[in-house]
Amino acid sequence: MKKDLSSLKRPKHPMPEFVAEALSKHKLFERYEKRPAYQQNDYIGWISNAKREETRQKRLDQMLKELKEGNRYMNMVYKGD
Repeated sequence: MKKDLSSLKRPKHPMPEFVAEALSKHKLFERYEKRPAYQQNDYIGWISNAKREETRQKRLDQMLKELKEGNRYMNMVYKGD
């Protein structure tokens, strides 16, 4: 189920293919989609805006870890899962 991102006050970031592939590979797409729209958008923007591939991968790994554990969002406590 896709979240309605129309209420976001910030621009909606399109999901890069490598992020979608990582979410599928790690079986975390459902957990990603359960997060609020602003979190989904923040993760994508944060990862996509990295200038270096190394930084992009580090941010992707952090997002995957946070989704897997379910209790963090951008290194902050998250109680939604």
